[in-house]
Amino acid sequence: MSGNIALITGITGQDGSYLAELLLSKGYKVYGVVRRSSTENFERIAHLNDRITLLQADLLDQSSLVEAIRVARPTEVYNLAAQSFVPTSWGQPVLTGEFTALGVTRILEAVRSVDLGIRFYQASSSEMFGKVLQVPQDEDTPFYPRSPYGVAKVYGHYITVNYRESYDMYAVSGILFNHESPRRGLEFVTRKVTDGVARIKLGLAHELRLGNLEAQRDWGFAGDYVEAMWLMLQQPTADDYVVATGETHSVRELTEIAFRRAGLDWEKYVVIDPAFYRPAEVDLLIGAPKKAYEKLGWQPKTTFQQLVEMMVDADLERLAHRAR
Repeated sequence: MSGNIALITGITGQDGSYLAELLLSKGYKVYGVVRRSSTENFERIAHLNDRITLLQADLLDQSSLVEAIRVARPTEVYNLAAQSFVPTSWGQPVLTGEFTALGVTRILEAVRSVDLGIRFYQASSSEMFGKVLQVPQDEDTPFYPRSPYGVAKVYGHYITVNYRESYDMYAVSGILFNHESPRRGLEFVTRKVTDGVARIKLGLAHELRLGNLEAQRDWGFAGDYVEAMWLMLQQPTADDYVVATGETHSVRELTEIAFRRAGLDWEKYVVIDPAFYRPAEVDLLIGAPKKAYEKLGWQPKTTFQQLVEMMVDADLERLAHRAR
């Protein structure tokens, strides 16, 4: 494996940090693409700093992507970068389109111009299914996105298919359902809940304000899901895969497990706030990962309860010093 070189966009994010760890464990040389910024947030990859090489480039700038690929000379490119927080996509729909849709075209074009032999992974999303047209959702389920983010991801998905078919590129899309971890951003509902529970337990907060408790998602552990990304690029032919647990859980269930882990009764602390409802809600996402199970030999290792408890424990540990 030592001859393999990976370039990861979005390496500072949750998935990027877990993927970098996985690839390093397999003997890869790992490059990460980062945007130049006056404030740099490398918290998730700080422990990898001496083992990875960071290159400055931007999904909005074609020439910088070409240069990054020329410098790294990767055998595999993983495009994980995006404006990925769904509620923000209503407030910044054009920027979301630039990063999450056209950004995919720019990096595909950069790969094509430098080396057609590079294997390319695109991070597609279950949000593309949106107002679902069948339950559960698999690779053949029609898309019906319900947010600017979902719409942009559909574009990114199909432009990847188009480059595969037009230029015979090894380009795949992983349609990942919700995947969480202690490294998830605080704006996402899973982390909002586990962070809120830890704050309440430690006396740093007195309530947790949430939106739709009945919304259901197929939640898995990000550390498991990055293995599926890698496996997709190891197959003899390029193809797209749904990556999911095949189980669905509600925000209410998430909340109950998290509070129980901390020895608290959630009903005493949770306040329903209409401000957190989406303009167009996605009510039920549940994946059918049969193809990934059979062709990739992949299965999730972490249960929903284990995931939530892991996140609560991590937030309790992170915040413990503030309560002293």
